[in-house]
Amino acid sequence: MELLHQTLSTGATLVGYLREPAAEMPAFATRPAMLIFPGGGYAYCSKREADPVAMQFLQAGYQTFILYYHCADENPTPLQYKPLLDAAAAILYLRRNADALHLNPEKIAVCGFSAGGHLAASSAVLAHTPAVQEALGITGEEARPNAVVLGYPVITTGALGHQGSTENLCGRNAALRAEMSLENQIRPGLPPFFVWHTVTDESVPVQNSLLLANALEECDIPYELHLFAKGQHGMSTCTNEVNTPSAENSAWVPLCTRWLANVLDFRL
Repeated sequence: MELLHQTLSTGATLVGYLREPAAEMPAFATRPAMLIFPGGGYAYCSKREADPVAMQFLQAGYQTFILYYHCADENPTPLQYKPLLDAAAAILYLRRNADALHLNPEKIAVCGFSAGGHLAASSAVLAHTPAVQEALGITGEEARPNAVVLGYPVITTGALGHQGSTENLCGRNAALRAEMSLENQIRPGLPPFFVWHTVTDESVPVQNSLLLANALEECDIPYELHLFAKGQHGMSTCTNEVNTPSAENSAWVPLCTRWLANVLDFRL
């Protein structure tokens, strides 16, 4: 295994765990990529939603990356477009360096949790906006992922959203709050979504995922939604390692890898 530690053009840090090609495994000289955005309310990047998640997808055969994007703990707020530019720059880096990273540039998935889920969804939904295209000097969909995985995501900036995330990202900018309320930005042609949430989430209400699913349904975007009856916010991989063990909710990992196998046509 090879370790990548890369500072992106935006100043964000990208860490990667790479499976190296081997002559004994010629069919896996290149692999899909999974890019992970930890949560943390746009205040920080949670370690519980970084390496433990990365190891799950590395085991599933993916070239796996974690983005440590701009957060309020080290930056003035509101952050505005800084995290989204970090996410787009990370996808661009993977796509433009696909050969060196032994990955398929047309099979790049993103996975985000809580506020990181908002960022992962934004990387698909808002990648076409002038703020991204002009800042990175791109056009079209070069910075958009091919699949989106969301765990208990922040979606709305309205009454049902996570107010701390909204404040850190948007401050009191009403226009930016409206743009970052993703349930109102869904449009045809987006990549497929996999979403999971617990009904009893006390920090980010389950209605966030329901609002997203309804918007995806209206625009005929493929999606899979899993709601688990019980569980706190921030469950990550739902194991002892992350201090949230749940045999029921940990099913999201195999459910997700099976979904990705079909979406990205990749099976070990």
